[in-house]
Amino acid sequence: MPDHLINRPTRLLRSGAGSALRALALAALLPGAILAQQANEGLARPVRLSGSSAPLDPLSIPRPVLQAHRIDDSEIADLPIVLDGVPDEDLWFQADSATDFVQALPFQGLPASERTVVRVLFDGRNLYVGATMYDREPERLTSPGLQQDFSTHDSDMFSVAIDSHLDRRNGIMFGVNPAGALFDAQSFDDSRSVNRSWEGVVHTGTRVHEWGWTAEMVIPFTTLRFEEKEEGVEFGMNFIRRIRRLNEDSYWAPVSRQYRVHKFSLAGTLTGLEDLQQGRNLMLKPYVNSSYLDGSIPVDLGRDGWDPNIGGDLKYGVTSQLALDLTVNTDFSQVEVDQEQVNLTRFSLFFPEKRDFFMEGQGTYILGDVAERNYRTGSGPTTFRLFHSRRIGLSDDRRPIPIIAGARMTGRVGDSTELGALNMQTQDFGEYPAENFTVLRLRQNIFGGGDVGAMFVNRQATAAGYRDQYNRSLGIDTNFRFFDYLILNGYYARTEDWEKKGDSNSAWLQAAWRDPLWDASAYVKHVGDAFTPDVGFVQRTAMREVFGTFGAHPQPDIPWVQEMNPYVDGRYIENLDGVIETRSIKAGIITQFIPGDRFSIDYEERFERLLTPENIVGVEVPAGDYSFGDLSTSLSFTGARRLSGRVRFATGGFFNGDKTSYGVGATARYNEHLSLELTADRNDIVLSGEEVAANVYGGRIAFAASTTIFLSSFVQWNEASDELVSNIRFNFIHSPLSDVFLVFQERRDLTDNQVLDRLLTLKVTKLFQF
Repeated sequence: MPDHLINRPTRLLRSGAGSALRALALAALLPGAILAQQANEGLARPVRLSGSSAPLDPLSIPRPVLQAHRIDDSEIADLPIVLDGVPDEDLWFQADSATDFVQALPFQGLPASERTVVRVLFDGRNLYVGATMYDREPERLTSPGLQQDFSTHDSDMFSVAIDSHLDRRNGIMFGVNPAGALFDAQSFDDSRSVNRSWEGVVHTGTRVHEWGWTAEMVIPFTTLRFEEKEEGVEFGMNFIRRIRRLNEDSYWAPVSRQYRVHKFSLAGTLTGLEDLQQGRNLMLKPYVNSSYLDGSIPVDLGRDGWDPNIGGDLKYGVTSQLALDLTVNTDFSQVEVDQEQVNLTRFSLFFPEKRDFFMEGQGTYILGDVAERNYRTGSGPTTFRLFHSRRIGLSDDRRPIPIIAGARMTGRVGDSTELGALNMQTQDFGEYPAENFTVLRLRQNIFGGGDVGAMFVNRQATAAGYRDQYNRSLGIDTNFRFFDYLILNGYYARTEDWEKKGDSNSAWLQAAWRDPLWDASAYVKHVGDAFTPDVGFVQRTAMREVFGTFGAHPQPDIPWVQEMNPYVDGRYIENLDGVIETRSIKAGIITQFIPGDRFSIDYEERFERLLTPENIVGVEVPAGDYSFGDLSTSLSFTGARRLSGRVRFATGGFFNGDKTSYGVGATARYNEHLSLELTADRNDIVLSGEEVAANVYGGRIAFAASTTIFLSSFVQWNEASDELVSNIRFNFIHSPLSDVFLVFQERRDLTDNQVLDRLLTLKVTKLFQF
């Protein structure tokens, strides 16, 4: 081995945490500990070594600085390096190196158990990142898949996070596993919101060696976007190395265990970047497709048969911080179908956005209940958001409505003002008239870590005979951070609707604390009976709510245990007349094991008052007062193993009856190329003396021939609606962000074996970057 690749590893030391919670946690700990130990036989357990240094406080360590090395133009032919995954050219060893990574998990503040060396080069067009990950057991490296946006938690991984505007709040991430799979994402508001569906142009390579593994990345500056300056620019930057078999995360710029690599306020700094070229910041992505549609629903809407289409998207960098996106004849036929859900409540279900045009920059458009990462808040964007892009181009029963065209402007003006503007036009589609959607978002950063903002949303029918139909929303919000661990969030929103009148206001105020040990939050909330954000999502209206929680995250000195989280939650909801409708108190404990397995158990006592009869899972429940309890437990095994899965069980009362729920999921991974997943969620319910089975079953086969060729088959059966949903998807990435898709989708009513809708699509896209 060459001298410069000799590894002088630093051994791992486990800190001596207290054991005060042993007695409290015993009932929760034993089942998971036994299973974890059986499942991880042979796992190398960390040992205490004499002479090792004490853990460091990650937040007390000065943020590191790395000097990027410029490559002269005379050294550039096509690329100055051979992109083979091995940073062994002489150019790499002329650069400064980032080493001395520090653990966040499993033992915060201790040196990483294996040595990592990262170097950064640049020329006028690209940023180059080379990483060498030494490993004493390379045969135990884990790469659970080759697909893009692989499960990073279940894999060995190296990732770089880049804040190219150096605002210490927003940025992007690129990561790879040893097999070469790519992960990319956007992060907003200092890790508050992460968009895993974002895709950026990057070229990567990896290689596994007898002493570890290596990775190379080539990131065009057109992907990063920054403000050019004569004196040069600086980027916020951090690196993470994940060693899956040890459940170890180590960082170049150390962070506390509750944070992630996209916590940009704690990132280091990359300096020395001069004479960079962003080009014209213009990207064009046309598509052609041909689809065949049939089934009872498309026939009724007049869209059966062959339906060829052309269209595309254009992105233009108006400034280094502001991007314009245009879309014409927008098509999402390649998007995977939604995960089937069973509604066990009397309120609406939330389905996430999956369409790529709406995914990019979505963090800008968030105004609503905030789910802060690592904070137990009791609410989140799946409860309320003023703008939910799924309201555009999708019907109430999740069928596509054609989008004629749209435009979006997203980015920053100056150093502290964030701007978002969106306009989309749909066409007439069956019973749905043509509509225009407008969203305006403005947010101003103040006092370093805080912001105030406003949003306006308008939905206006544009078809003849419907132009008096509209729905408008207006909201203001604020978010602040104090003392590293305290957050304050709040908003006020109001809607106006052409038809619905009444209390159309909503307001929310939350305070939360989360340090490495303690976790507490509380909020108060009001939602009027006429609050109707038709381009948003609200789960429950006509209520006032109070929520509070308190918990801890100790790391007891118990074999195999990484962290325990005992907690208690309380919730109180009354209607606008002050009559109590819901009250609950829940206590539980979550045990996280060092290999990554997780065991939880909780008990919730609930009171529900129905003022009118309600339809719940298809059964009418009479008006009245109902008190009942529910015990639930779950055990999940990390997906890093060839065989992994989850088991969930819950039982107890349910209004005027009982409910017992079972959840099972198993994933078998033959290697990084082939995996099989089976899921079953069963709910045996008795309501009003009537037995109900609300069950969903699913199966998925995924095959990856390489990091650019994928085939997957996803089948779901919703027993409650007796529908079978099938999705078969072939994807060939013929160049970065350029694809060939062949997709088959079908929704079938098994009651009479009728095809509700069926779609066969061939779609080709090509990215042109200037």
